[in-house]
Amino acid sequence: MTRYRWSPGGRLATAVAVVGVLGVVTVGGCTAGGVEPDPAGAVTSGAADRPVAQPSQADLDARLRDAAWADDVAAARGLLAEGADADATDETQQSAYLVATSEGHLELLELTLAAGAHIDAKDSWNGTGLIRAAERGHHLVVGRLLRAGIDKDHVNRIGYQALHEAVWFGSDSAPEVATVRVLVAGGAELSRSSGTEGLTPLEMAHERGYRTLERVLTSADRHRRSSSPDAALLAAAGTGDADAVALALRDGAHLEARDRAGRTALLLAASKDHVEAARVLVAMGANPDALDDQHDTPWLVTGVTGSVAMLETLLPAGPDLTLVNRYGGVSVIPASERGHVEYVRRVVSTGVDVDHVNSLGWTALLEAVLLGDGGARHREIVRILLDSGADPSIGDRDGVTPLEHAERLGFDDLASILRPAH
Repeated sequence: MTRYRWSPGGRLATAVAVVGVLGVVTVGGCTAGGVEPDPAGAVTSGAADRPVAQPSQADLDARLRDAAWADDVAAARGLLAEGADADATDETQQSAYLVATSEGHLELLELTLAAGAHIDAKDSWNGTGLIRAAERGHHLVVGRLLRAGIDKDHVNRIGYQALHEAVWFGSDSAPEVATVRVLVAGGAELSRSSGTEGLTPLEMAHERGYRTLERVLTSADRHRRSSSPDAALLAAAGTGDADAVALALRDGAHLEARDRAGRTALLLAASKDHVEAARVLVAMGANPDALDDQHDTPWLVTGVTGSVAMLETLLPAGPDLTLVNRYGGVSVIPASERGHVEYVRRVVSTGVDVDHVNSLGWTALLEAVLLGDGGARHREIVRILLDSGADPSIGDRDGVTPLEHAERLGFDDLASILRPAH
C-alpha cells in the first residue's frame, strides 16, 4: 500500500510502501478439520501445526503511524497498549509523535508523550516537533511542547528555528498570531537570523507584510523585563492585551497568579471575553477550573457571557463540566436564563448535564421559563434543551414543572413547545 505524505511547508515526502510484516508463533497440533482449543486454552487452526500470525513490531509501528495520520485516537491507544513505538519512523523519518505535532493532533500528542516519545526527535529536515507545529500554526501543540521541555531554539537544516517557520511559512491570521505569541511567552530566541534569507523573525514579518505579526514581534523586541510580572500578567489579561500577556509570561509571571478577588489571568480574560489573551494562556497551560472568591471559574463564566468563542478556546484545556457556580449551577443554566441561544446550542454537545438542578431547585429548562421573557430566544433555548434530552417533567422544589410555570406566566407559545404531543 503506497502512501504519499506532505512534510511541513508543502514539501512532498518520498512515497513509501507500508508493508505489514507478520511474525509467526507456532502452537500445538489439533484435530484436522475444525478450530478447537488446546489443553492450555490456546486456539489452534484446522490443520495440524498451522502457525497463528501475530503482528510484528514493524507492523504495529506502521499501523500506529497510520492511526496518527488519521487522528484515530482510539486505534492509537490500542496499538500503544500492544507495544507500538511512538518514536518508530518510516523511510521518510515520520513517527506517530512527529505526525501528531505537524498535524495538530493534540490528544494524540498527549498519548505519544505519555508513551515516552522523545520530545526532541528530529524529522528528515532535522526539525523538531516544535518547528513542525509552529509552521502550521498549531498554537496549542506549540504550547504543549514548550511545557514538555522541548528545545525551543533548535535550528533545522535550512537554518530556521520554530519562530522563523511560524512567520515565513505562516500568515497574519489568528492561528499564526497566537502561535508567535506562545513562542514569545515560552522564551523563544527573537534575534537570530534565518539561514536562508538572513532575516530575523521581525524582519521576516516586515518582509511578508504581516502587520499584526510585525507588531507582536516589535513589542517583544522592544520589551524590557517587568519588575512585577505577576501584576503585569493580571493587568494585561484584564484589558485583553494578548501581546503583554505573552511578555509577562516570558518575564516569569506565574500562570495562576491571582488578584485580590482570587481571580486568575484566565478568569479575567474569560470574564471580559478577551479571546486572544485566553488563547495564549490556555496554550501555556492555564487552569480553566481555577475558582475565585465568588466561586466562578474561567469555564463557568462563559455561561454568563454566552461567548461561544471563549467556550471553544477553553474546551481544549479540559474544563470540569460538573463544577458549579455559587448558585450551584453548571454553565448551561445561566446561559439558558440569559437567552444565550448559540452558547446553549454548542454547550449541550459537550456532555454537560442538561438536567442538573441548582441550589434553587431549578434546571436549565426551569430557568429558561422562570427567568426568561417567553420570547423567541428563550423558546429556541427550550427547543434545544428538549432536543438534547432535557427532562421536562423535573419540577421545582414544589413539584411545579416548566410547562405549568409557562402556563401560569401566560407564555402560551413556550407552553406549546413544552406540552407533550398527542
